[in-house]
Amino acid sequence: MSDSRQTLDQRRAYHAWQAVEQAGQLKEEDQKTFAREAKKLPLRIKTAGLGQAVAFLRAKKDEKKKDADPRTCLLYALGNWLLDERRLASAQSGKDDALIKAIICDNADFLRRATEEALLYLQWLTRFAEAEIGIEED
Repeated sequence: MSDSRQTLDQRRAYHAWQAVEQAGQLKEEDQKTFAREAKKLPLRIKTAGLGQAVAFLRAKKDEKKKDADPRTCLLYALGNWLLDERRLASAQSGKDDALIKAIICDNADFLRRATEEALLYLQWLTRFAEAEIGIEED
């Protein structure tokens, strides 16, 4: 769905929609975790920065679940958008640690652009997660 006539915001929305559809294949409890973590992520980014927020999610993921872990799915969606779709860094999101390595190793301009883009992307992801999965209030 990469039509050059689409706006960047439409591309963000489409990518976020696909990520939420993929999360919909997780177990129900994991879907809720995905939606909750997606909702909390923008505030974590604004409070602690993109690097700390990504590191937090990596620390909380369940190693036993591998790719089916909801936090891994969220990190993959964000990394795929920032690194593969937006190409904000030379790294690619196929590796588990590509996003955190880009955050650590790239320059300040990348970090600023990636933070701004992550927040814009997460607006769509959160809305779709609320609509499709539902988010229980804490």
